[in-house]
Amino acid sequence: MISVITPVYNGEKFIESCLQNVINQNFAEVEHIIVDGGSTDKTIDIIKDYANQHPHIHWISEKDQGQSDAMNKGISMAQGSIIGILNVDDFYEPKVISRISELFKTLPEPSLIVGNCHKWDHRDKLIQINKPKRLRTVDLLMEKQINDDGMIDTSFPLNPSAYFYHKSLHQKIGVYKVEEHYAMDVDFLLKAVRVAHVKYFNETWGNYRYYPGTKTFDDSTNGTSQTRVQQLFKEYAKTLPLIEQWEIRLTGIINFISLKIFYFSKYPQRLPESIHNRFMKSISYLNTK
Repeated sequence: MISVITPVYNGEKFIESCLQNVINQNFAEVEHIIVDGGSTDKTIDIIKDYANQHPHIHWISEKDQGQSDAMNKGISMAQGSIIGILNVDDFYEPKVISRISELFKTLPEPSLIVGNCHKWDHRDKLIQINKPKRLRTVDLLMEKQINDDGMIDTSFPLNPSAYFYHKSLHQKIGVYKVEEHYAMDVDFLLKAVRVAHVKYFNETWGNYRYYPGTKTFDDSTNGTSQTRVQQLFKEYAKTLPLIEQWEIRLTGIINFISLKIFYFSKYPQRLPESIHNRFMKSISYLNTK
């Protein structure tokens, strides 16, 4: 069985579409666990209505200590051996749950599998396709790199709607950090890739809405998100063996140089004048060969 966990608080705008998204997967061996933090809008009424009609929906509503605490409650309730986290405003692609079930039949335990994720803005415009192909600790800590298409991309999975894992993974790394209210998924993934069998699939599984008024959007807009994540990366890197710390530093230097080359190859006019002139002469020379 697959247990999909949705933490929510005052999410009446999206809770119905979230519930319907899992229903539309048309997969019998799934339970949808809704952990409500004591909503004061119509969220609970909508959950009750759907739960009365669909026995795979289980829910609780009580005050909690935030999103991490809610997800931990959902994990403790989960009857499935496979966990998926679906935030109330995110959604799966069609038939993803059945696909995940098939994949896990041949995977060792504990496994973490990651697919692609579409990132949408408030106008329902696709603004990014996240393809986190490199999932070693070193790759995650580098955060940004040149992808196979020659574009700058993040190596970090953007959203939990695009990854699933064995519940038993929590026995090795613990549950989500309750005191972390923003980067709990980052903390989880950094720990998970150290002990899990990790595999990437070049398939789109999840969809992530990124829009004003949400916790993640506002945190990124005011600049605190990057600072928080970088601090988490720095603290985590200190726990790694010395050889991996040196690999991170070396990879960071190489990535920095690659990003600079990529940037100035697109915008050579932004180079300092003396370097720009030499750069243009080099291009001119190469074009005559």
